[in-house]
Amino acid sequence: MSNTTHAKLSIRDHARDAAHMTYVYPVVSRRAGGVSVGINLNPNNACNWRCIYCQVPDLKRGAAPVIDLKQLETELTSLLNDILHGDFMQTRVPEDARRLNDIALSGNGEPTSAKEFPEVIQLIGRVMKHFGLVGKVKLVLITNGSLIGREPVQLGLQRMAKLHGEVWYKFDSATRDGMARINNTRQSLKKTAEHLAQATALCPTWVQTCVFAHKGAAPSVHEQQAYLDFLAHLLAQGVRLKGVLLYGIARPSQQPEAAQLSALPEAWLEEFAQKLKQIGLAVSISP
Repeated sequence: MSNTTHAKLSIRDHARDAAHMTYVYPVVSRRAGGVSVGINLNPNNACNWRCIYCQVPDLKRGAAPVIDLKQLETELTSLLNDILHGDFMQTRVPEDARRLNDIALSGNGEPTSAKEFPEVIQLIGRVMKHFGLVGKVKLVLITNGSLIGREPVQLGLQRMAKLHGEVWYKFDSATRDGMARINNTRQSLKKTAEHLAQATALCPTWVQTCVFAHKGAAPSVHEQQAYLDFLAHLLAQGVRLKGVLLYGIARPSQQPEAAQLSALPEAWLEEFAQKLKQIGLAVSISP
């Protein structure tokens, strides 16, 4: 597969059609610090949440469609072969990012809504073993965690753990109002706590939090304290979180609220990170 006609990848462009495939796409990830191979199990742009900072155009409520496992395996094998043995890095990737960092289940909706989720993880493991990537390249699930109570999802997480994978669990607010405003979900905080505990028991788990100014205002003191108290309570209960991935807005939202959102100064993120460290959490910042 020749890539000479394609534009170079950028941290500000995570187009899902970058490799002209249905399920698999490459990105240069600022959080990963290199090339991330994305797996999109929601090519129908359907998600059970609607986060106001989401960069998916034409987002709709729903679940993933039926996944063509054979096609997914063919696409993943093809792209990895081009990255590892072809001219992909030289022709598509900026020189300072020419390393394969991870394979990430992310895409245009909630990946665990795919009924074939455990089979997908098994498939990815098979391909990773073929290329000798297990233990060398991270396998990451980016999820809102809302479906972790389902047995097939738990089976998938168990399989991920055997591949040295990790969960990046979306958690943007610890208040009901905040979750409704930011994520457009009515999920209870009790359920969120249960799911986070389940996730950490099954697979190494990071909390992933997007912070931004809404209508010109940073998260309130009340929001900040509720968030800190929620995570501190989990830690006190023995929930073993790996830490927090704290990140800002790098690409514009494709949701109706886009004009209301703006990036916070890096100093704000640094200050909040210090508060997280004080309660015993490791923190990684991506402004």
